[in-house]
Amino acid sequence: MKIFSYNVNGIRAALGKGLAEWIDSVKPDVVCIQETKALAEQFDTSVFESMGYHQYWMPAEKKGYSGVGILSLTEPDLVHYGMGLEKYDSEGRVIRADYGDLSVISAYFPSGTSGDIRQDFKIDFLSDFSAFIIELILERPRLIISGDFNICHKLIDINRPDKHLKSSGFLPEEKAWFDSFLDIGFVDSFRVFDPSPDQYSWWSYRANSRAKNLGWRIDYHLVTKPVGTKLTGAGISSLAVHSDHCPVWVELSAE
Repeated sequence: MKIFSYNVNGIRAALGKGLAEWIDSVKPDVVCIQETKALAEQFDTSVFESMGYHQYWMPAEKKGYSGVGILSLTEPDLVHYGMGLEKYDSEGRVIRADYGDLSVISAYFPSGTSGDIRQDFKIDFLSDFSAFIIELILERPRLIISGDFNICHKLIDINRPDKHLKSSGFLPEEKAWFDSFLDIGFVDSFRVFDPSPDQYSWWSYRANSRAKNLGWRIDYHLVTKPVGTKLTGAGISSLAVHSDHCPVWVELSAE
């Protein structure tokens, strides 16, 4: 089973840059999508249907903002929309698909870069998401959380870390939250296979950052330890250029 996660930074724009053709070329079993910035009726969903994907969308109430989705070659047993908390669900931040005893979440964490109000909202989300997942694990212990966490976990996950110590996404309290979240019982799947530096999943559109590889690794597949025993690979598809992010992937054995 191969799962991709991709913050597309607007699905309509990404489709115009060849997103559908790229998905068809790599044919993942599951694609977790973030930042759709659209209602399902605002783009051509038939292109995914024609490739054999079941599709599920959780848009934000605000037009042109946030939103998550899941594409799946296998029809899930159940799809659950949101966290049950209106302040986050209205922004389209979490969707979950269940396959037998395995659950896959597509999550788009808030950004705090626009100022203190949204940074405070982000910190609230981190706390509430942890509580949500701690409860969910009791019911669904085989869990994969795929998405844009808007946090670089360690120095190795960001370019020129000394320049970003006061930047949202690399603040001490955010990195501390990441540590505590892993302690719940999660594994950063990418780092199981690749301990090397300069591996990023997002680059600013400014200052030719992508060409210079001045990036941040903020997109993850975090897996619970029962799932971690099934990992066969994980990576970053940095050559896909439909967004300011690139896709990240994880692969699990069938047995």
